[in-house]
Amino acid sequence: MGAITYDMEIPSSVPAAKMFKALVLDADTLIPKIMPQAVKNVEILEGDGGVGTVKLIHFGEGSQFKSVKHHIDALDIENLTHSYSIIEGDALMGVIESVTYHVKIVPTEDGGCICKNRSIYHTKDGVEISEEKIKEGKEKAAAMFKAIEAYLHANA
Repeated sequence: MGAITYDMEIPSSVPAAKMFKALVLDADTLIPKIMPQAVKNVEILEGDGGVGTVKLIHFGEGSQFKSVKHHIDALDIENLTHSYSIIEGDALMGVIESVTYHVKIVPTEDGGCICKNRSIYHTKDGVEISEEKIKEGKEKAAAMFKAIEAYLHANA
């Protein structure tokens, strides 16, 4: 099994704690509300929303995929960090064992924040993921982040 890692940072004018709440704690209801074409709904299969929780994410009409299972690996509300893994689903395209995400929201001096995201793709033996596929994933993640940011500004 191989691993491909990429890092991404997205600045925001939204305060760090508010962004973390929206992006992590309220995401299951907020994202389907503001981006129904991306995520139709989220159901908890196991757990209480904390570490160890397994969620089934159903994608919206705008997605080429149907669903993924998502496992919460770590959640630290005080330090604004969250780690989770995609462990099952058609979005893994039969070539990826799992994808692990490490998210940290860092406050900035101007009252905003930077979302730092590390994604680790654990590929099956002999599989390469193209730069284009990684770029697509980055663009989708950035679009979701910016949609949440716009929603928070509009509903402040």
